[in-house]
Amino acid sequence: MSKPKLLLADLVSGVHHVPSNYIRPISDRPNLNDVEISDGSIPLIDLQGLHGPHRVDVIKQIGLACQQDGFFQVKNHGISESLVNNMLRIAGEFFRLPESERLKIYSDDPLKTTRLSTSFNIRTEKVSNWRDFLRLHCYPLEDFVNEWPTSPPSFKKDAAEYCSNARALALRLLEAISESLGLERNYINKQLGRHGQHMAINYYPPCPEPDLTYGLPGHTDVNLITILLQDNVPGLQVLRNGKWMAIDPIPNTFIVNIGDQMQVKTHTHLI
Repeated sequence: MSKPKLLLADLVSGVHHVPSNYIRPISDRPNLNDVEISDGSIPLIDLQGLHGPHRVDVIKQIGLACQQDGFFQVKNHGISESLVNNMLRIAGEFFRLPESERLKIYSDDPLKTTRLSTSFNIRTEKVSNWRDFLRLHCYPLEDFVNEWPTSPPSFKKDAAEYCSNARALALRLLEAISESLGLERNYINKQLGRHGQHMAINYYPPCPEPDLTYGLPGHTDVNLITILLQDNVPGLQVLRNGKWMAIDPIPNTFIVNIGDQMQVKTHTHLI
């Protein structure tokens, strides 16, 4: 008897139906007719303006986006196109590795700082999510990089460079958000003390019946700030004015998502 498949990508290879444990109750299934197709439904902010006479205007744009939506897109963010493309490339290469190679870092323990797993928390959930993911803790880099995958060969080098650049971008955005609230530039960063960073690389295999399941259901991020890189396959939706909006990927941009910690921190200050 063959062993059960631990990862979704291996379980569904060649299947024509969604396995029963991925099928959501009828009341909780995607309704694609209710999703609006976006062309720029969330603000696209040019961060180049942070480094010149238009800084005040850009700060205002960021503050408004945080208050109204909690989401915005950024361009001219300082992370090179080649680095972005390298990260997308090695992510794809990792998930195309042979099953035996990928499973070397598989774990269903949410406390592990480097792990490949599936869904969200397979120990506790009743219905699984249509995704596999590689989750890496990445700050301080020297504490975690030795746990990371050794295949593809350039994974550690390319992912480390990407994580360092993403962290620098996050810190610049935190400064801008602090200023948008009328605070000192380093206010939010100082308030948090020593904070960590992690990266999740999500893989959503082609789904034969996408109206029955979700890659990830509606949620908020529990962290402070998320910097999201999409590949060229649309799928992200954000809730705006009570309506789900599909966000088409724009090459070489990031989506910034304000998390629960930011909401609590800034709400506390504003009170």
